[in-house]
Amino acid sequence: MALLAAREALSFPAGDNATDTLINNVHLNLTTLKHWNYTLYSNGSLSNTSWCLLTFDSYAPARLLPNGTFINATWCWSPTEPIGIRGGIGIGYAVLFGVALVMSLVCLNKHGSLHLPVEKRFYRIGRRWQWYWALFVSATAIISLLVAVDVDRYFLPELPVILTSFFWYLMQWGAMALVWEAVRHWGSWMERQFIDPDPFTLRDGDRRSRVEFYLPLLFYLFLWLNFFMIVPRNWGAIELQRYPQQTVEQAAPGATDARFKAGAFLLVACWLVTGFSLRHSIKYYCPRNRGIFNRIIGFVRFAPLRFLILLPLAAALVAYQALVSFYFEYSPLRVGGPNYAIFPGGYTPSLLILFTQILFGFLNPNEDLELQRQRRVRNQAINREMGITIKPSWWRRVNGETLDTNGSTRDQLLRNVREIHGNKATGTASAAEVGNPTTDGNRPVEMTPVSPSSISSPGVRSPPLTPYTGRSEQRRQERAQQMVAGILFPESTQQQNPPASANTTAQRRAELMMDGPPPPPYTETSRDRDPRGHTNGARSVGGQSETSTNQPPQQIRSMLDV
Repeated sequence: MALLAAREALSFPAGDNATDTLINNVHLNLTTLKHWNYTLYSNGSLSNTSWCLLTFDSYAPARLLPNGTFINATWCWSPTEPIGIRGGIGIGYAVLFGVALVMSLVCLNKHGSLHLPVEKRFYRIGRRWQWYWALFVSATAIISLLVAVDVDRYFLPELPVILTSFFWYLMQWGAMALVWEAVRHWGSWMERQFIDPDPFTLRDGDRRSRVEFYLPLLFYLFLWLNFFMIVPRNWGAIELQRYPQQTVEQAAPGATDARFKAGAFLLVACWLVTGFSLRHSIKYYCPRNRGIFNRIIGFVRFAPLRFLILLPLAAALVAYQALVSFYFEYSPLRVGGPNYAIFPGGYTPSLLILFTQILFGFLNPNEDLELQRQRRVRNQAINREMGITIKPSWWRRVNGETLDTNGSTRDQLLRNVREIHGNKATGTASAAEVGNPTTDGNRPVEMTPVSPSSISSPGVRSPPLTPYTGRSEQRRQERAQQMVAGILFPESTQQQNPPASANTTAQRRAELMMDGPPPPPYTETSRDRDPRGHTNGARSVGGQSETSTNQPPQQIRSMLDV
């Protein structure tokens, strides 16, 4: 490979003698230069088939050794030129991409946070992918733009033009993936809102689910094919732009070969898959439209404004990559290419895609918080339809409906009775407030009336109603059990302390017999048979009970009587 300058070759200037030449006031051995096949060019470079040195100003070598080694020499592949227009514009774009990088991190933190339990079909990684790709696009764009500064500063093009082109293609690749993930996740978000009220409204295994399964595979197939068509290649031909003929013969054919063209058309396929995914989501998760024109109108109407901006920008990105795969003069791979084509067509679409995504990322709420809001709205609508009014937390405290943990069991039972009946659970109540089912036949079914008189009836010793204030937890539980037993089963207390009057016991026994069902009508029992198996004519008294058959139908007075 000959390292040729941008001008024609010159003859060595004369020196002190026939074996000496004077280059930039530096004496070099002419015999050694010719031995190593060095040539002096009009642009001030001294080169052979392997090396290239600068000979002007302070870059001229100080000495040449007989073995061909230069002392204090500067190679041609050094940033000796000032920053050009392309480098200045690139620094400005790099700053904008840096701002986009920081704001993408903020949006990632906002939309990637979890406020609901993870569901099987909707993982956090699904909503984060679009922001991961935004970070990738910002990083690759910054590298490409900062390296482009040295494209103008290098005396002869070399590694910087390869690096800026390499990362530019990666930026295009990531920007297309960013648009796809934004569209795909919007469809997933629509599905999540669609099935949240009714998880069984969409079937599994239908055409919709199969299409949503295969679309990402198809898109990333085309995207990775684009990657393998462009990235893994020999990039050495791109830097061969040291004079016009070399650019035409080597650089231009290498930058517009069949692999670059195939990669551009693979991006076109990715864009079509993205548009179809958006149409698919609108079809299944938005109102239906009949007719071709109505479907087009419905697509524009129901498509989010964000995608009406992103899809044209992605189309412009793909169109420019297809353009430079055919016309090298507009390509960012060209050294000294037109800035009016490189930056508006090569970097502006990706930058606008990032800022559009970030803008709507700040405007849109977190999906978990939005889902919680929708659930609250649905619950409020259901409560209004059912006539349920949810009172604020301070309502019970104002109306004395707070649960006193230190209160007696009797007070808690009275409060439960009144809540079932519909009255406020105040601290005291009379038997008339609780209701007497024996005298009021129109009352609904409620708990058995409890009053202090029934608990403290003559002959019945009531358990202590004052709460236990000691430190023994076992004693506290025993005291509570005694109070409940005394309220619910006063008969057991009577067995320990016989009542003063037998009428109270008989009245209680008759009351208990009215609660249960009548005994089965047994006609004979085993004790009515003799050893031979014959009956003795005796009949069971329980089967002929006049009290059970003549009583009115059973009326359950409380849940404690069931």
